[in-house]
Amino acid sequence: MAIPLSYNFRNLFVRKTTTIMTAVATALSVAVLVGISALISGLNGALAVTGDPLHVIVMRQGSTAELNSTVTREQFQNLKFIEGITEENGEPMASLEVITVFNLPFRSNPDEVANVNVRGLPPMGIRLRETAGTLQISRGRWFDPGKREVAVGRGIFETNEGTSIGDMLNFGRGEWEVVGVFDAGKSAYNSEIWADANLLAIDLGRGGTLSTALLRAEDEATAAALKNRVTDDQRLLLEALSEREYYEKQTMSGQPVQTLGVFVSIIMAIGSSFAAMNTMYAAVARRTREVGVLRMLGFSRGSVLLSFLFESLLLSLLGGMLGCLLVLPLDGLGGRIGNFITFSITTFEFEITSGALLLGMSFAAVMGVLGGVLPARAAARQEVLGSMRNV
Repeated sequence: MAIPLSYNFRNLFVRKTTTIMTAVATALSVAVLVGISALISGLNGALAVTGDPLHVIVMRQGSTAELNSTVTREQFQNLKFIEGITEENGEPMASLEVITVFNLPFRSNPDEVANVNVRGLPPMGIRLRETAGTLQISRGRWFDPGKREVAVGRGIFETNEGTSIGDMLNFGRGEWEVVGVFDAGKSAYNSEIWADANLLAIDLGRGGTLSTALLRAEDEATAAALKNRVTDDQRLLLEALSEREYYEKQTMSGQPVQTLGVFVSIIMAIGSSFAAMNTMYAAVARRTREVGVLRMLGFSRGSVLLSFLFESLLLSLLGGMLGCLLVLPLDGLGGRIGNFITFSITTFEFEITSGALLLGMSFAAVMGVLGGVLPARAAARQEVLGSMRNV
């Protein structure tokens, strides 16, 4: 015969102070775990959704990032006419680009600076990304080729000083005027500043050698074949991979944060489990007579054990729900993190998924079971006569 659930709810309500304190301890552990999960989901989403399955990035063999890659203009001329590249108005959809970084202060703290990616690209580079359907100019206009003008990504505009329209940025050999802000959805391009490729390359002393090339294939099957053609061509000494594949490899930049977050969550969970255990042991000690009465009424040891275990689980799930509610305001909130591959910041939006909330509640349930199993066992092992002596 099972003990009514109303018995457990009543006891939690009667012990308001200890119930709240234990629930809050559990809530903090769950909030940290779900918050870290939201951060990783947002970062991975920003990197994983960047690019189009038809886009192929070409870099120097052995390069791990665009920043340390080189592609010469001569190599690019050979690339443009490889079979499989789509055309627009008779021109191959291929873009030779140059990448560099420079420091920009944050709006929230002008004394703090971070590396920002600057991408030099021709008009075809913008057209390639517009074709993918993820890019639009949201303020001002695009830079004019041949002029010292830049367009900044939405993420940079929102987080960094000196990026409003009309501001002047100093990098390369002089100043560049901000003339527009572009929005690339949730992609990593929002963390970049774009300028004219030829001018930027000259500023960097790389007039004949830029960084990477971006190609657009005719279809997904052609994209795979195009990658192989470029990589296998011994005359080029270049390596090709899909744009999405390139950015997905960068998700490892969030691994240190994820590892630290999980470690902190586990440490906090251990503390929360002990808090739950202490609460339940105190409950058992106070309710010795109740246990004796329950046993005299015919409830078995197993029923008593399950009742106390359920009470601990209920307490932790209450904390789990509170923890999930605490982090809900983070959903959609902008954040930034250092990218250890590109040596620059990547902006993203926290993304609280149903999976993250389920993980948080499961985490709370585990804490409840671990914290309640020993007190529940102690309650179930009490002898009827010993318990009734206290009546």
